[in-house]
Amino acid sequence: MNDNIKDEEKNQLPPIFETVPVDENLQPEEVSPEVATPTVEEVASAGPETIEEAPPLVYETNKSKYFIIIGATILFFFLLIFFLKAIFSGSKKPKPISLTYWGLWEEKEIFAPLISLYQQKNSHIKINYEKMSPIDYKDRLLARSKNNQGPDIFRFHNTWLPQLREVAAPLPETVLTSQEFEKIFFPVHQKDLKIGNHYYGIPLMIDGLVLIYNQDLFEKAGINTSPTNWDEINEMVSKLTVKDINGQLLTAGIALGTASNVEHFSDIFGLMLLQNGGDLKNLDQPEAAGALESYRKFAEPPNDFWNEQMPNSITAFIQEKVAMIIVPSWEILVIKSANPDLKIKVVPVPQVPGGKPVSLASYWVEGVSRYSKNQIEAWKFLKFLSEKENLAKLYQSESQNRLFGEAYSRVDMSSLLSQNEYLGAVIKQTEYYVSLPLISRTFDNGLNDQIIQYLENAINSTIQGVAYNEALNTAKKGIDQIFSQYKIE
Repeated sequence: MNDNIKDEEKNQLPPIFETVPVDENLQPEEVSPEVATPTVEEVASAGPETIEEAPPLVYETNKSKYFIIIGATILFFFLLIFFLKAIFSGSKKPKPISLTYWGLWEEKEIFAPLISLYQQKNSHIKINYEKMSPIDYKDRLLARSKNNQGPDIFRFHNTWLPQLREVAAPLPETVLTSQEFEKIFFPVHQKDLKIGNHYYGIPLMIDGLVLIYNQDLFEKAGINTSPTNWDEINEMVSKLTVKDINGQLLTAGIALGTASNVEHFSDIFGLMLLQNGGDLKNLDQPEAAGALESYRKFAEPPNDFWNEQMPNSITAFIQEKVAMIIVPSWEILVIKSANPDLKIKVVPVPQVPGGKPVSLASYWVEGVSRYSKNQIEAWKFLKFLSEKENLAKLYQSESQNRLFGEAYSRVDMSSLLSQNEYLGAVIKQTEYYVSLPLISRTFDNGLNDQIIQYLENAINSTIQGVAYNEALNTAKKGIDQIFSQYKIE
């Protein structure tokens, strides 16, 4: 068009424009003044640039407005639907859920603050904690669960899973994955609580055997170091043992060698069995006989560092009649409660010089019943209890009622108790704890108690003169039947 205009100017002809004929009936208000048909003079004076920059026609502007209005309307309806859905879904209250929790050892007041905190965050959930008697506990758990009268959550011993196959539910990956479990808890937890590809409990604690000694008796004997291996134990026991002129024991160096008056004798034999390279399933092997001989020698001539005439080992320690005992850490509470002024030191169990360190674990775990109708919610509550800040609150609550709480089950909390005068020894052994089903005072009337009975018979028979290997061969026959009964391979 610019070229045409220039040609027309050269020929001095009046400008010619192609225009659309205007309808004579068109009303002025239907066309903006800015776009009304210009006169010839206006076009000539405006020049080409004015024509190119002319505003758009009215109908194009109105079309854009329609698109905006339609888009806004659609967006409004989408937002309205979204908010209505949110309002109605939010107003729907979750179904009330009641969880029954069977505990052991801990009073209801210990868990009350954490239960209250959880219920505040989950108002539709109510948790009823019941402290159960340990006597016949395992049998009641099995019987009542099968009759749909059992708990949703229950506490069980780390050696009990073979006895609880019909009751224990697997931990769902949606609540806590296997990778998360293995990152949080100790190696012994991972070994004890896994069957196949699933874990069957969440531990809130860790415990096992420790050595406790009387500091005053050590000082009187001129001993100022803690024993770390069995060679040192043998040397110290000779110095600590005191007899009268008739050769009768007044103060024993250590409570070992018998079954009738040594608390946790089966645990200690299990420890020695592991340290000697033995296996509970192979009691007919020399390693097992060697472990029994090592245990018995403390109560046999010519040593006679301990005998059946002495009081129960815990009582003897409280009365300062024995310098050293090997027990789980919870026995410290019993000892200090009976004799608060007793000066004691707690250290890891002695090891075989040059051998791979090993100690025996004994702790309790929280599980969920496969008969529960609210398994997911039960597992969520247990996960909540095992969180770092909540375990700290639980320990604090326990410590307000006794000398100390249960040692933390989490790896990332181990440093908090590593220097504790009572639990430091437990934490130092967490990397090499091993479990065996011969733990005393679980009151299971089953796996542990039955094996302990065979071991007690074996020890007592050697007191009567039966050879170590013969005594253990007899025990093995009975223990093999127990393993078969509980499908332990």
